[in-house]
Amino acid sequence: MKKFKFRWLGILAVVGAAAVILTGCGQKSSSSSKGPLICATSGTLYPTSFHDEKSNKLTGFDVEIVRDVAKKMGRKVEFKEMSVDGQLTAVKSGKADMAANDFAVSPARRKQFTLSTPYKHSFDSLIVRKKDNSGIHSWADIKGKKAAGEAGTNYQRLAKQLGAKPVNYDNVSNDIYMKDVKSGKTDLIMNDYYLQKLALAAVPNNGLKILPNMYFRTNEDGKGSGIVMKKGNTKLQKQVNKALASLKKDGTLKKLSEKYYHADVSKQPKVHISRTFTIK
Repeated sequence: MKKFKFRWLGILAVVGAAAVILTGCGQKSSSSSKGPLICATSGTLYPTSFHDEKSNKLTGFDVEIVRDVAKKMGRKVEFKEMSVDGQLTAVKSGKADMAANDFAVSPARRKQFTLSTPYKHSFDSLIVRKKDNSGIHSWADIKGKKAAGEAGTNYQRLAKQLGAKPVNYDNVSNDIYMKDVKSGKTDLIMNDYYLQKLALAAVPNNGLKILPNMYFRTNEDGKGSGIVMKKGNTKLQKQVNKALASLKKDGTLKKLSEKYYHADVSKQPKVHISRTFTIK
């Protein structure tokens, strides 16, 4: 079994980690329609954007989608690896043409950026201890529990809103989160269902599970995930959306979904959503 150590950045996280640049350091994004596209990504979020264990090559669901989008556009692509806040800042400043890192197509993000059509659809879930559900059997039970996550994420904001005590970690790997829930240091982890499912599969004998009766969505992540571009760059948006439509039609999105998520995340999942929350 592959033992990936993937980062729990959170779909809507804004973290302050120092930027690690892979390519194109300090350069402006290409305004030329023939120059390489500069794409900001994390390189640490499995299976979205990570380095292959054997080759150390940057890959992942979002990374390969961007590569295929660029190919459809007849352009090359260069990736810059950085923290989530660094990615968004790079797009705003023009140092990157786009950012791809499982970014939710949210109302808040639409106010600051131009976004592509969604290419991934998911829902949210809770990881708890297998032996006792961490004492959580309903949404009311979250009050007083300790919620593990990364500071600044909407998951931690929601946990606090529900009465939990946020326990924040600074970009640590998934096994640390799981060990602490299992030991009782924390009680739950809120995150994307597919990421949590892969996390459990990658850590054997973890003593944890996903609560099947408490799937949820929020007002910030119910519209899927897409590529982030600079506000007002509708020309690039149209080109990207055209490429994404072609990738969906020819089956590439489904193929990449099944490769990285073991499910077709290119379409809306058919599951019962227990609650839809408005994050305040």
